[in-house]
Amino acid sequence: MEIAVVEALEKFYGKSDREIRLFYSPGRVNLIGEHTDYNGGYVFPCALDFGTYAAIRKRDDKKVFMASLNFDLKVEVDLDSIFYDKEHDWANYPKGVLKILQEEGYEFSGFEIVFGGNIPVGAGLSSSASIEMVTAVAVNEVFNLNIDRINLVKLCQRAENTFVGVNCGIMDQFAVGMGKKGHAILLKSDTLEYSYVPLNLEGYKILITNTNKKRGLLDSKYNERRSECEKALTYLKKALPVKNLSEVTVERFEEYKDLIPDEVLRKRARHVITENKRVLDAVKALNDNDIVKFGKLMIESHNSLRNDFEVTGKELDTLVEEALKLKGVVGSRMTGAGFGGCTVSIVKEDAVEEFIEVVTRNYTQKIGYAPTVYITGVGEGAGEVEYLRR
Repeated sequence: MEIAVVEALEKFYGKSDREIRLFYSPGRVNLIGEHTDYNGGYVFPCALDFGTYAAIRKRDDKKVFMASLNFDLKVEVDLDSIFYDKEHDWANYPKGVLKILQEEGYEFSGFEIVFGGNIPVGAGLSSSASIEMVTAVAVNEVFNLNIDRINLVKLCQRAENTFVGVNCGIMDQFAVGMGKKGHAILLKSDTLEYSYVPLNLEGYKILITNTNKKRGLLDSKYNERRSECEKALTYLKKALPVKNLSEVTVERFEEYKDLIPDEVLRKRARHVITENKRVLDAVKALNDNDIVKFGKLMIESHNSLRNDFEVTGKELDTLVEEALKLKGVVGSRMTGAGFGGCTVSIVKEDAVEEFIEVVTRNYTQKIGYAPTVYITGVGEGAGEVEYLRR
């Protein structure tokens, strides 16, 4: 893929003496801690070992030419006039990054850029954050903008929030930008305090299973859930001096939950507050080398997302149910925003083939079409890639 995007740039925009540089940004999976990030809580993602490549070459004018090996659409942008255009589809994500960089006062000329990757779009594995971060890192390096990585992460989140219009939290861009091979990231979303936690999964594999149900954050109920959390917090604030739901302990919630008059809002808050505790318990389990406990917490997380947050649906529930019937599976849960997308499972190495065969067959029988299973490793965050021409 890395050579393919370089060759495509020259095919689409011609050869020249100008240097072509290559950048990469991974996808991400959240192992546990769902819908806690925009509530100021803990999340526990890791970067994947597949993602998005971008080949980039400077121009002297103010034109930006964007193309992708994954879509037929090619886009031309004038740096003096960047605006959201529904017809530009995927290109609005990198366009948003450029717009936010301009708003922050950074100056750069035009360029040609070609993307190519293997993150399934709409699967909840952060294809959007991946293309945002690879764009940000590439422009930062090529034009010597000298923006530190944490600020790049924040700029990319802002691009998705304000330019694309998705109210995502910081987790996706953070995991993609700050990932570390062999480690997950314990991230406190409101303060951006973080630490790397070794993923010692000897004898186990991380399997991601895509429902193949198409959905996008913009047309899901993601923004609705976010609003419900904000309403629930308003009621709890009447008695508790807290800034977000994740500051509320499970014990305090049980004491004050009746302040929330609406049962639905109460359920939303309960998920966030208990999920926040599950993340910390899961990290402790990993540090104690207790993979079985980690798996149980994953299952509890899925149940909470199904019953209290109501973001799973029959496809995700079916994948988890079928996975948990197998002896070699220690834990399985939906990951991402929900309403489709993927599950993440921890599976014994000698049970991987059975998992793929049985889960695929049973899901297909119940849902009517097949899922896709990915065996993944934990990869590095975004950065420049050295390449050799063929």
